[in-house]
Amino acid sequence: MSESNGWAPQVLIGEVLEKNDDTIDIVADALYREVTVKLWGRGVIERREALGSEMAAARRSIVRSGQFILSRIDARNGATGIVPDGLDGAVVSNDFPTFNAVPDKLLPAYLGWLSKTRGFVDACRRASEGTTNRVRLKEDVFLRQTIPLPPLAEQRRIVAKIESLAGKIAEARGLRVSSSELADQLCRSLIHDSSSEAELTQLSELVNWRKPDVQVQAAEKYHFAGVYCFGRGVFKGDAKTGMEFSYSKLSRLNKDNFIYPKLMAWEGALGIVPEECDGLYVSPEYPVFEVDETKVLPEVLDVYFRSPSVWPRLAGSSTGTNQRRRRLNPKDFLAFEMPLPPMESQHRLRHIRNAILGTASEKASVTSRLEALLPSILDQAFRGEL
Repeated sequence: MSESNGWAPQVLIGEVLEKNDDTIDIVADALYREVTVKLWGRGVIERREALGSEMAAARRSIVRSGQFILSRIDARNGATGIVPDGLDGAVVSNDFPTFNAVPDKLLPAYLGWLSKTRGFVDACRRASEGTTNRVRLKEDVFLRQTIPLPPLAEQRRIVAKIESLAGKIAEARGLRVSSSELADQLCRSLIHDSSSEAELTQLSELVNWRKPDVQVQAAEKYHFAGVYCFGRGVFKGDAKTGMEFSYSKLSRLNKDNFIYPKLMAWEGALGIVPEECDGLYVSPEYPVFEVDETKVLPEVLDVYFRSPSVWPRLAGSSTGTNQRRRRLNPKDFLAFEMPLPPMESQHRLRHIRNAILGTASEKASVTSRLEALLPSILDQAFRGEL
């Protein structure tokens, strides 16, 4: 990392981290929790629970809470972090080396926040070598990178300040989620109140299925969207070059398209594309539908398919014998019937929803500002300006 304005001495990472070499023998009929690390500093999480017989290696590394962990493959994309208490004793493959912080030099929480900064990710990139699709972090090079390291007391102060501000940001996000849930409840009641006037209508009369129409170019970068389960909407995902995935065609999203993943739709993974996801891409596993706004407003579809009471009906329309692998095919979705309120009721729903949540552009602006706050705070903190 850079000198960070000289506010703290730069030390070699290898002077403050010690490799964790604890391993265990894998027993075929024992159950283990496996760990993975999300990209861009978004956390260390449980990947899955698996029997020893499902694992390829006879030995695995065991991790402890407070250890620093990184992905050899994706550290250059921010896949680093601190093992949380809930994953103490979980196992990882050799692709996820872990380290203990030297107690009298480095606080794990300090390194956890530092690892989310652009400077730290850049250091991981410098330590990563290999050809395209085989780039991997070299530990010896990583341990020769430097980080700013103030005394422990100053590390504690910085961590406390960051966590206080991060808590306020999380609270603001929570308030936005609460307002969104309130809006959905009110809007669902409008659909329910209009049910006596609503006509059961096949979705084929309301939306048009647009098949993938973007030819993938190997050197081009494509920013993907995804859909959260349980009615939590469409989100901005990761960017990848065409050579990093196998699909030959993609779909480019437009604001107010309706999308879902075939595999998880029955768990409430459906939604309208928000303004902040306009122009992003999805794979052929995500059917994309153009909404006929002369018949149904996008907000009505969004509210209706966010309703938990609808998801069991979608499960009934999904095919497949394995519960976790059931798929909602576009033809079955188009045959699905929903109660369609009169257009007057639909516009009333739109008005109430917008009054609570604000316009789409306002929501995107607020969300963007919230997302930008933490990186800005971290940048200041590790320049000695917080």
